[in-house]
Amino acid sequence: MAKRIRKGDIVTIVAGDDKGKRGRVLRLVLEKNRVVVEGVNLVHKHLRKSQQHPQGGRIRREAPVHLSNVMPIDNESNRPTRVKSAIVDGKRVRVGVRTGAEVGAAAKGAASQKKED
Repeated sequence: MAKRIRKGDIVTIVAGDDKGKRGRVLRLVLEKNRVVVEGVNLVHKHLRKSQQHPQGGRIRREAPVHLSNVMPIDNESNRPTRVKSAIVDGKRVRVGVRTGAEVGAAAKGAASQKKED
């Protein structure tokens, strides 16, 4: 299930309190089938008084979201899409089911390099 989402991908939340929000995947928690998405599912972490934080306090940070609640964004249509695997130029890549275009941060980088040439 983790093959469809990778670190650095732009995803949208499809269920829960943050439904409709978009963000970049910061990290994967594969043991629990969860991802941490930038700016989504923010919770308060309470800090005890210490030398680094003499006042103590609360900070907001991202909590993990279940993989079933996120969908990657298709680079071509800029909409959420399901992902399948395909072989392009001898390499296995993730492609969007809707458009057949490559999905993910690596695909965006490759597309911008092709435009520069």
